[in-house]
Amino acid sequence: MSQFFTIHADNPQPRLIKQAAELVRKGAVIVYPTDSGYALGCHLGDKDAVMRIRKIRNVDDKHHMTLVCRDLSEIAHYARVDNVQFRLLKSNTPGSYTFILDATKEVPKRLQHPKRNTIGLRIPDHPVALALLEELGEPLLSSSLILPGEELAMHDAEEIRDSLGNQVDLVIDGGAVGLEPTTVIDLTGAAPVVARRGKGDARPFSIED
Repeated sequence: MSQFFTIHADNPQPRLIKQAAELVRKGAVIVYPTDSGYALGCHLGDKDAVMRIRKIRNVDDKHHMTLVCRDLSEIAHYARVDNVQFRLLKSNTPGSYTFILDATKEVPKRLQHPKRNTIGLRIPDHPVALALLEELGEPLLSSSLILPGEELAMHDAEEIRDSLGNQVDLVIDGGAVGLEPTTVIDLTGAAPVVARRGKGDARPFSIED
């Protein structure tokens, strides 16, 4: 059965955040709160943990995993970002968006889309997620906790523990979270394209929502 941490949504306890980060470094698959539902996360360099997440989600290597970052400087390290893209990112982060961008050589090939060499990146607007990222000092490889056959991410930590207690190593209960997934914005082309409509407003990208 997975460990279960109750972490204050607005004032995360540093001791528990540190313990969670240490578990990630040791290869754990965790469930943690974001501004658009709970998410699965693991160390970006851990191949086995990534495979466990894909198995839970029942997705293949064509499904974009997301690097959840603490700030724009991290995004620029893992994705090629021009001036126009940077301004869009700066104006809309943190927030409920996932951005598809061209990956840099810092992103392992196995984490990129196999045909497009792209990666999903996002900066969440949730104190627990941001505190965990700050403690880790690097992005968290993540996927929305949407189980096979479902359309929305799971949003109740105790239900998650009951459903996935033997498939994940830690569930972080950060209280109530949003029900809608992130809005996915593809920034790899000449103009932004909405790949998935969700919580984030698409209008800042000159796309009618």
